[in-house]
Amino acid sequence: MARLLFLIFYFNKTTDLEFLTILKTFLYGLRLDASFAAYLCLFPFLLIIFRVFTNWKIIEVFLKWYSIIIIIIISLLLVLDLNLYQAWGTRLDTTLFNYLNTPEVMIASASSSQLILGIIAWFIISFTVIKLFLKFFINFKKQIKKGLWLQTFALLPALALLILIGRGGLQTIPINQSNVYFSNKMFANHAALNFIWNFFNTITHKTDGTNPYKYFDDETAKNIINKRRNSLLESNTDSILNTNKPNVILILWESLSAKVVGSLGGESGVTPNLNKLSKEGILFTNFYSNGDRTDKGIPAILSGYYPQPIKRIMRMPNKTRSLPMLPKEMNTLGYKTAFYYGGDLNFGNMNTYLRSAEIQEIVDGSEFDEKDWNSKWGAYDDVFMKRFAKDISKKQPEPFFKIALTLSSHEPYEIKGEYKFGKKGEDNKYRSAHVYTDKVIGDFIAFAKTQDWYKNSLIVIMADHGHSSPKHEGPYFSPKKFQIPMLWLGGAIHKSGIEINTVSSQVDFAYTLLDLLDGNKDKFIFGKNIFNTSDRQYAHYVFNKGYGTLTKDDLYVYDYIGKKPILNSKDSSKLDSLGKAITQISYQDFLERK
Repeated sequence: MARLLFLIFYFNKTTDLEFLTILKTFLYGLRLDASFAAYLCLFPFLLIIFRVFTNWKIIEVFLKWYSIIIIIIISLLLVLDLNLYQAWGTRLDTTLFNYLNTPEVMIASASSSQLILGIIAWFIISFTVIKLFLKFFINFKKQIKKGLWLQTFALLPALALLILIGRGGLQTIPINQSNVYFSNKMFANHAALNFIWNFFNTITHKTDGTNPYKYFDDETAKNIINKRRNSLLESNTDSILNTNKPNVILILWESLSAKVVGSLGGESGVTPNLNKLSKEGILFTNFYSNGDRTDKGIPAILSGYYPQPIKRIMRMPNKTRSLPMLPKEMNTLGYKTAFYYGGDLNFGNMNTYLRSAEIQEIVDGSEFDEKDWNSKWGAYDDVFMKRFAKDISKKQPEPFFKIALTLSSHEPYEIKGEYKFGKKGEDNKYRSAHVYTDKVIGDFIAFAKTQDWYKNSLIVIMADHGHSSPKHEGPYFSPKKFQIPMLWLGGAIHKSGIEINTVSSQVDFAYTLLDLLDGNKDKFIFGKNIFNTSDRQYAHYVFNKGYGTLTKDDLYVYDYIGKKPILNSKDSSKLDSLGKAITQISYQDFLERK
């Protein structure tokens, strides 16, 4: 039933599958369905076997309420899985627990209508299944009310069969997610995956401190990376700056995908201001995010640190405190550092991370009136950026390094004014929200140009991560999801109106900026120089249990569950090794940080 609901809920994706493939999702998924059913039945089965030893009424009450509670919990998780798949691109797993300390922030990703419909769906599914169960249970009680000693011993061997079904057979390795992956289309594989089995499997299989992505010995893996990276550490072009110590303003634009940026070949009507500004500065046309959520993007940008396939380092203060930090290095260079965000900095332990970065001034949603908040995330972008502009306009020491993270273009896309593309469908709401933020950022740049500090400033506009909206052709985790804009502007640049098509990503930003400012970049061990125009340049992005590695001409996207590439070009064999080496070494570094 859950699989059928999933296929109907994502009908637009289901229609991309052949009818036979749809049927196979049920056939291949049957093993995990049976496995989880067996685990659920194990304890009740034991009670029924030994019912002759105790009062049947006690067992009857227990079985009834055990089943009802299980139905309610699974129904809730089913509704969450249906709604979260759109944003996460994976079936339900322990990522959910990352948000439990800030449930109001997790809820903020959904609109009020989605929340109401979700609760109604939870009630209807729970009620319907409970009614079916109780109807069955009446007949069931009649059949097993009386038990014999001989039946107890006769049924014991069946217990072994139940355990066998739970582990998926007699093979050496118990059944896992890869057993149901059968198609080159990831949506079909995800549909075949039993969502509740996957959820509880990720709970019970926590990391034991070993590296599951180890393909080479560490020295070999480092050599694979360094053989390419070491040739990309120095710029082979003249400095783009006309000053040694420019002010730096970094605007992180929530969820902006290159798919809606006209100057990058995307849709033309969504970001008119950014498209216009692209002709005034340095536009990076082959730039990628390293992850798909804010709590992955910020460490990539400010620490030059790759996200992990499952874990999120920003949520682990014991590890983030040892990360290299761009703001900390800017402090050393004499910069006054600040971070602005219109929402709750407790989200994803962002506050702890920023404090570890030794940022001197932090402004968050608590400094904005509630009337200026949308109902979910925080202050509207226009209010937020006006505050940002007001504070910068005040006389202050230079040079400064200020970071602003927008939020109105985050789901559920609550903005002020007109929805240019309407509200029909998530993709149109996504487009409309970015039209709004584009106007806000355009107004800020216009304001900045009137300020005395502008002539000595570098302004960088960058998305915090890529996005699945609007829908793109090809696999869900193709580079199209991760390509984002990055634009450098300001009076501190002596080159303008140029495009750089070097392949690079967020982890390269801190390294490159510090290189331009003669700062200490040695701690940023994964970064390289964006202004090195070699064809050997590469980008590496990470998704849930998988990665993508690409160069100007080649691409290799690998799924660790299916243990096979899901997208690759003809000459991608070297990228296979590079991608696996980066994943291995970055995860090993993550494990060893304390």
